[in-house]
Amino acid sequence: MSTAGPHSSQARPAHPGDIGRRVAHRRRQLGLSREEVAERAGIAVSYLKYLESQPDVVELETVTTLAGALGTSLGYLLGSDLPPGRSRPAAGPALEELAPEQCWAKIAPGGVGRIVVSTPDGPRVAPVNYRVLDNVILYRTAAHGLPASAVGMGVPPAEGWGKVAFEVDQLDDALSSGWSVVVAGIAERLTDPEELEWLTEHADPGPWVGGTRETWVRINPQSITGRLIRTVDLLP
Repeated sequence: MSTAGPHSSQARPAHPGDIGRRVAHRRRQLGLSREEVAERAGIAVSYLKYLESQPDVVELETVTTLAGALGTSLGYLLGSDLPPGRSRPAAGPALEELAPEQCWAKIAPGGVGRIVVSTPDGPRVAPVNYRVLDNVILYRTAAHGLPASAVGMGVPPAEGWGKVAFEVDQLDDALSSGWSVVVAGIAERLTDPEELEWLTEHADPGPWVGGTRETWVRINPQSITGRLIRTVDLLP
């Protein structure tokens, strides 16, 4: 039987995140007590209780052992196993509207968002790597791609700007929770050489697709809204 515990392995530890909550969620799904899971995994009941209630670094060996004890996968406990949205609704969901400052806090780290553009053929969506700087959205793209066309699809139409929506979300399928933020605003092409040089040095979004991406677009927000759904019965 394994004796995995908080310091039993020299393997690179997994980031704690919501691992403990996923463990508790799966344990409750199976109708198992902490004592039963601890025995199956070969860990102390006190450590399992701690893991389910406190964020901490968890050794990868321990997470793997718990996945086996709970009859699930390592990816499930790490929150990376299945396409999002396939789990059942949580038993105690709570839906909250996010204040503007909360919305900005959610998207401030940057990452991947979706630009929504109105075209003659109807709305179209494209993912882009983005950064947030002084409460504006920045991304870099190819000159003739859909993300670049955002600056020319306004209502009314105008040269060099366009009305767009920009959406960012994060989902946790294991906990049936997540959040979504939508920014509505004006997209404009940046052309000032000094500004572009500074942005390239300090705020480059680094598009994953690579290649020549020399068109910089800034979304000046007119509104920002967001919603969060979380599981009440798993809150600490």
